[in-house]
Amino acid sequence: MAYQDDRGRWFEGQGLWQHVPASDWQDWTWQLKNRITTLDQLEKLMVLTPEERRGVAFAGQKLALAITPYFFNLIDRADPQCPIRKQMIPREAEMIVSAEERLDSLGEDEHSPVPGLVHRYPDRVLFLVTDRCAAYCRYCTRSRLVSNAQDYNFHPEYEQGLRYIESHPEVRDVLLSGGDPLLLSDRKLEHLLSRLRAIPHVEFIRIGSRIPVFLPQRITPELCEIFRKYGPIWMSIHVNHPKEATAELRDACERLSFAGVPLGNQSVLLQGVNDDPEIMKALVHRLLRMRVRPYYLYQMDLITGGSHFKVDVRKGLEIIRALRGHTTGYAVPQYVIDAPGGGGKVPMNPEYVETMGEDAVVFRNYEGRRFEYPLKSTPVETATENLPEHAVSAVPRDTPSVLKD
Repeated sequence: MAYQDDRGRWFEGQGLWQHVPASDWQDWTWQLKNRITTLDQLEKLMVLTPEERRGVAFAGQKLALAITPYFFNLIDRADPQCPIRKQMIPREAEMIVSAEERLDSLGEDEHSPVPGLVHRYPDRVLFLVTDRCAAYCRYCTRSRLVSNAQDYNFHPEYEQGLRYIESHPEVRDVLLSGGDPLLLSDRKLEHLLSRLRAIPHVEFIRIGSRIPVFLPQRITPELCEIFRKYGPIWMSIHVNHPKEATAELRDACERLSFAGVPLGNQSVLLQGVNDDPEIMKALVHRLLRMRVRPYYLYQMDLITGGSHFKVDVRKGLEIIRALRGHTTGYAVPQYVIDAPGGGGKVPMNPEYVETMGEDAVVFRNYEGRRFEYPLKSTPVETATENLPEHAVSAVPRDTPSVLKD
């Protein structure tokens, strides 16, 4: 499958909502209030396949349906294989649970010393500050928590989390996630950031968010001013396909960048969405043009009901091999598997090293050509023996000669 990256036609407009005043359309609270959340709403806007219809009926038991009007406009309503449609509209396949799939596939609950905080790595914590998102990805790692469809009864405990961080000086890095932290009000978000900035040993504050993608209207001047005040705040957004990289997202990323927020992107490798080298290349190139550095390409986590999205790891390695050497290194994300059960992120890399001996490493480049790099230096002659006369005269007299055999 090839994808043509048409540089002249980034989405910009209101699509099905042309009748809505621009002032409403640009209001992120209007977007939230008018999300598509029911089967009836969906069927007024598009014709569902039987598989989709059964999936929507089941969604309330697994992960709620919610799509912002802005993001819904990116769906090709005439194509059941549309990559945006696949990510957002439930399908019957979500009802199928494979033996290896788990509700908490990453073992986060086992590494949670207080509610809403995961301490898996030595120097950093994951702080889950909400269970809500602007829209719900059907492959969500935390589908057990977000939207409360499974009655998991997750309630973030800000004070307990903050006290834990304050009392653990080894924690220098805090990642705010959820749900989506940017759904919090400016007041709540500023409170959290100010408290974290007041902790002397917290050096690094990050936010994981798909709000710029689902709801670029949320990236207001007021929000950017908060980030500027407590920065640097690093942010990882989540874009999976070039169709998501719109003019609206580009403008939101520009506002964040100008507020001093370094941006990275985390994609999930999804069958029928982005499991193609040309699609991935188009995506990473468009991201760089939006001031976003491709950061991670995730192998999908083993969440319940997600097997229809699963891609063979060999295909992921093929995609990385197709990027490396064929585009700038800035465009090549790190392909990782978040180890099931809580082992953390493990890089997956194509095999370039053939042998590693005592004297040399033998490897191949992106073209498959074979090279050798010596691991030991082999003295041959004195340092000045083969130099031109004018160069020899410039060597200080006390410079020791290289020893001969």
